Amino acid sequence: MIARIFGRWVMLVLLLTPVLAQAEKLETLPVTRIAPNTYAVYGHIAQLNTQNRGFNGNAGFVVTTDGVVVIDALGTPLLGKRLLASIRKITNKPIRYLILTHNHPDHSYGTSALKDSGATVIAHAGTQDYLHSSDFESSVDYRREIIPQDMREFRAIAPDQAIDGDIFSKQVFRLGKHSFEVYNVDHHHSYGDLVIRQLPENILWIGDLAFNGRTTYIGDGHSGATLKGIDWLRSAFPDAKLMMPGHGKAQRPPFPMLQQTYRYVERLRTKMGQALEAGESLESAVDECDFPDWHKVPLYAENHRRNCSFVYREMEQEVFFAPETP
Repeated sequence: MIARIFGRWVMLVLLLTPVLAQAEKLETLPVTRIAPNTYAVYGHIAQLNTQNRGFNGNAGFVVTTDGVVVIDALGTPLLGKRLLASIRKITNKPIRYLILTHNHPDHSYGTSALKDSGATVIAHAGTQDYLHSSDFESSVDYRREIIPQDMREFRAIAPDQAIDGDIFSKQVFRLGKHSFEVYNVDHHHSYGDLVIRQLPENILWIGDLAFNGRTTYIGDGHSGATLKGIDWLRSAFPDAKLMMPGHGKAQRPPFPMLQQTYRYVERLRTKMGQALEAGESLESAVDECDFPDWHKVPLYAENHRRNCSFVYREMEQEVFFAPETP
């Protein structure tokens, strides 16, 4: 009797395992409607860990009369599938475009799920450089070590349409009654960054040009380009109705996250510039680069010293390669 009951239990487990695995893959994500036909998926304010499983960046999508435009793909192939499942709870319209604001893993490593659904992938031309870099290799290896099951189906996806051209130039993609102006915003945060203006709603998807509710990360971009990008954003779109960042909640005017990010980066550059002028070493400059008023801001402890170090070395290169004055 016991053997028969045990055998039935084993059989039930074997039958249910594929169903449960599929359900896990298709588990949806929290979706927030931020404007008509426009939806945000807000990731955790945290670094990658086994609890958030790489869900620490934002994504979103716009449902037009002729299909769906997705902006950013989240941080793993599994999250990409969950994003697609979340979209399918809203609409069955085809996924026409996936626009990646930049190449960082928390925004782009779910691309394969959207690509396989039929989306045309639009990304900065610098994405190609990233995909052939040691940064890409180490990032993939790190995620496979921390969350191997989530990264199991990962593969690199090159853009179908690469955005380049002059800084702050744009390409326009139209779908139904919507237009999406895709701007080349240099490499302020990654190997290449985009800003998207969604019309007619006049919503700006700004990627990681500014952060809402957390400390920025400066690792492979350029702090000076960040300041120029924010200056451009404020002057070019004074009538923007809503701004969606890559981390934190969407904001309405006057968009305080722009000023907060700008002041933080500007302060870093001032502090590190003064350290260089005084002949301080990198170690000494970083040790003295403390912003007490930022201590309670999420991810300050994790990011700030690295930001100081990056900006010091960046500004050191600016001095080294500065043109000689006649």
